[in-house]
Amino acid sequence: MSLETIRLSKTARDQLVWIKRHTGISHWNVLCRWALAVSLKDPSTPLVREIVTDSNVEMSWRTFAGDHGDIYLALIQQRCVSDGEEPTDKNVANTLLVHLHRGVGYLHGMRDMRSISELIGLAVN
Repeated sequence: MSLETIRLSKTARDQLVWIKRHTGISHWNVLCRWALAVSLKDPSTPLVREIVTDSNVEMSWRTFAGDHGDIYLALIQQRCVSDGEEPTDKNVANTLLVHLHRGVGYLHGMRDMRSISELIGLAVN
C-alpha cells in the first residue's frame, strides 16, 4: 500500500454517497479530507487496523490532498509518531487509510448533519 493511490471500501463508498446527498458536497476528495480531519481530531487509536479496499472509488494522493499535500502528510506522520509507530511509508499509508475510514464512519453517524455549515461547525467545535 502506498500514498500514490487511495482506495476506499464499499462501506465507506456507500457512507460517502449518503454524506454527499445530505451536505451538498459533491466531491469525494473534499469529503475525505473532512473525514480525515475529524478522525485525526479524536485522540484515540482507531480500532480497525485492516481495511478491505474493494470499492470503485479511488483517487490519487494529489487529488486527495490538493495543494496542501505536505500539510496532510505531516499530520499523518505526526499521528504515526503519537501512536507509537515509526512513520515509514507503509505505516503512513495505513494510518491514512484507517483514519480516513473512521472519519467517514463518524461523518455518516452524524445523521442530523444536513449542511456544509454543520460540517464546518463540527471541525471548529
